[in-house]
Amino acid sequence: MKQFQMKLSTNVYTPLLGKTDPKHIAFLRNLEKEMEIEKSLTIPLKDLHVVVFDMETTGFAPEQGDQILSIGAVKMGETANDTFYSLVRFEGQLTPAVKELTGLDEAELKTAPSLSDVLIRFYEFVQTDTLVAHHATHEKKFLQHANWKIFRKPYKHRIIDTSLVFKLIDPSLKLVSLDDYCNHFEVEVRDRHHALGDAQMTAQLWSKFVFQMNEMQCHTLMDVYDRVAKI
Repeated sequence: MKQFQMKLSTNVYTPLLGKTDPKHIAFLRNLEKEMEIEKSLTIPLKDLHVVVFDMETTGFAPEQGDQILSIGAVKMGETANDTFYSLVRFEGQLTPAVKELTGLDEAELKTAPSLSDVLIRFYEFVQTDTLVAHHATHEKKFLQHANWKIFRKPYKHRIIDTSLVFKLIDPSLKLVSLDDYCNHFEVEVRDRHHALGDAQMTAQLWSKFVFQMNEMQCHTLMDVYDRVAKI
């Protein structure tokens, strides 16, 4: 995930308000009804349906105008993993740091789908699955902000933070970046700072974490949260 300071107007979402497709709102309402957030706490981790995802953004603070530039995701399956990737329309100027690190440029972002459309397609991909992200606070903050600004709907999906889960595996080891985790767990670093590339690496980490947690007799999210609270 990217965290750059690039302050934009807090009115960047204003053109989207009041123009949301009613079908999108209906879809989100139905999704909320089907979601069983608490049930995910007791499902065995090996059977838990998850979507691992990552975002590229212009900065830390959506409430101050920072925006989502792209979303990448991997739906974990028993045999093959489905993927999702989309750029998000952005009509401002990227900082040199963002352009260099992500490889994104203004021309491709100006012709990308709107955030409203990308989020609906993302939620159609996720359905009621549990979300997983590395240092998930960043992604959660942007989703909460965008859901309310665009759809006037609170954000509902549970997001598991892989860095939180890792505390169970080795609380003494101080790893921070995705690169650190990948190097430690022998996951090849490829397409770094690309939303789908980072999501795919995080998905490999999640698979390793689930295996190790089962070895530790930690079989559900409830077990994870109980153990973490005692560290």
